[in-house]
Amino acid sequence: MLKTGILNPQLNSLLSRIRHTNLLVIADRGYPYWPQLETVDISLVDDIPTVLDVVRAIRGNFVIGRAWMANEFLANNGDETKQGFRDALSGIAIEYESHLDVKQRTAGAIGLIRTADTIPYANVVLESA
Repeated sequence: MLKTGILNPQLNSLLSRIRHTNLLVIADRGYPYWPQLETVDISLVDDIPTVLDVVRAIRGNFVIGRAWMANEFLANNGDETKQGFRDALSGIAIEYESHLDVKQRTAGAIGLIRTADTIPYANVVLESA
């Protein structure tokens, strides 16, 4: 029985299948559903868990090379929220592009983790290193 780390079996399974340069999407509660993309939905109620909760949880055992987020995230959120994402992704290059481009990038991902995050445009595409 697992006693520490990621306890969710579907999430563990998804993470273990991501290889070098594969993409993983961690999305807010309103992100579009992708029928062809494995989705692990861990949403419970508003903001439990958040995208940052998931990023922080996987950082211990998941090597991230770079990340993409939407320009709209920068335009629609305050400094504290933006700093929280920079802190959680510390040491990782974050590229900002249009929300539409982030969604197009999603099509090439191995999987998507849906959270209950209510922060506007708080979606992040991660590339494994």
